[in-house]
Amino acid sequence: MYQAMTDKKKIRIIHNGGILTPKGFQCGGVHAGLRYAKHDLGMIVSEKPASCAAVYTTSNFQAAPLVVTQESIAKEQVLQAIIVNSACANACTGEQGYQDALKMRSLAADKIGIPEHLVAVASTGVIGEFMQMEKIQSGIGKLTVGKTTEDARDFQTAILTTDTVMKSCCYSAEIDGVTVSIGGAAKGSGMIHPNMATMLGFLTTDAKISSEHLTAALKEVTNTTFNQITVDGDTSTNDMVLVMANGTAGNQPLNPTHPDWAVFLELLKESCASLAKQIAKDGEGATKLIEISVSGAMSDEEARMIGKQIAGSNLVKTAVYGADANWGRIIGAIGQSGASVNPKNVDISLGEITMLKNSTPIAFDEDHAREYLMNDKVEIFVDLHLGEGKGMAWGCDLSYDYVKINASYRT
Repeated sequence: MYQAMTDKKKIRIIHNGGILTPKGFQCGGVHAGLRYAKHDLGMIVSEKPASCAAVYTTSNFQAAPLVVTQESIAKEQVLQAIIVNSACANACTGEQGYQDALKMRSLAADKIGIPEHLVAVASTGVIGEFMQMEKIQSGIGKLTVGKTTEDARDFQTAILTTDTVMKSCCYSAEIDGVTVSIGGAAKGSGMIHPNMATMLGFLTTDAKISSEHLTAALKEVTNTTFNQITVDGDTSTNDMVLVMANGTAGNQPLNPTHPDWAVFLELLKESCASLAKQIAKDGEGATKLIEISVSGAMSDEEARMIGKQIAGSNLVKTAVYGADANWGRIIGAIGQSGASVNPKNVDISLGEITMLKNSTPIAFDEDHAREYLMNDKVEIFVDLHLGEGKGMAWGCDLSYDYVKINASYRT
């Protein structure tokens, strides 16, 4: 615990930073015509081939862009560019979809003059529709990348679907006496459920680290960040989080024996957690972010299980939306989580309002609780009093607007 807290104190948030803050990256976005008006095609480029790591959807129906990206990475375990489109997922589109994803990769590679296998491909949007390749080709032809705030905004806009806000982050830390930064951009609003959902996350870093160690780091932090968010219980075909590390910061190569390895892990974790929480907060139709903290579990894994169960409960989500302090719904979610529980010794609190202590109801002020539930962030605390396990999860409330948005998604 002391080590983790110490490492976290070394992390600095860069409030005006983003995906272009780390050295040696450019990005941009254009309107290719896949959507009515907004930017819908974007690209990130590293000034040189970069170490890379990626995690993908657990769906059995992985979209063609994910297949192509995995093929690109398998070639040399490095990347130099990512081409992304919104409006069309290019998922469940068979051989044509695969060939279209390959064509996107080829066009992007030709645009910046690099080998095809150094390009990753990502798509998001409607499932089961074919790519409009003439528009893709024209859009890539018009696409330019740069290092300005506007370039970053153009890219972030290009990857959105039903998102209401852009999602970005930037953190830095001192490693080997030099500043190492991680910047991120993400999209995600609906079909969000562990593990991974309609979510695309892109992170850049100027840290020097091999793809092998970066992959291990990303998998470790994903379990406590991106895999701990849920909006509606549905998992998509296109989810991917991808990190590029180009090594321009000047630190010594990072690995688990490096004295600052824990600092880098914390830097990556803070970046991923920030994007994950922004995605949960922007759930379709959401009005509130729900943050669940579970302690006293038999293990961290079981604590995370309970957190996800609470965050994904429609009864909990609707109670939060209606500002109804019905802690019985939280108990119901805990009971069906599959985690070890002593039903005679559980504590539940909403913020600082204790509602259950040692599994005994505690009288509380309903008006005070209702007022607390009107906040745009609601914290739920659970203590199981069984062990040292702890974990967190994030979700959002479930509103009438969620139904409206998804009832007319294609129209």
